[in-house]
Amino acid sequence: MGPSAAQAGRATDTPKTGPDGAGKTLGARSADGDRVELSSTLGRLAQAISTYGNHRAERVQALAGDYQAGRFRPNIQATSRAIIAQALAAQG
Repeated sequence: MGPSAAQAGRATDTPKTGPDGAGKTLGARSADGDRVELSSTLGRLAQAISTYGNHRAERVQALAGDYQAGRFRPNIQATSRAIIAQALAAQG
């Protein structure tokens, strides 16, 4: 039996890897021959986002510790300038 109507339109996964594991590509080909590839750039982007998130979480934790210990001294002028700049940028 052939594929069902629901399966006929699905893309098939075709992972590819270079000899050293570098240049990994996730590809998919649809029934009509179109092809989409997600390269290792996507992996690097995900790693960068994860690193940023980890760094930010560490910074927030450090600030929370400073606040609880009474060492947190916010720069009121810098904070107000940043709030205004962000509001102006959002207005376009």
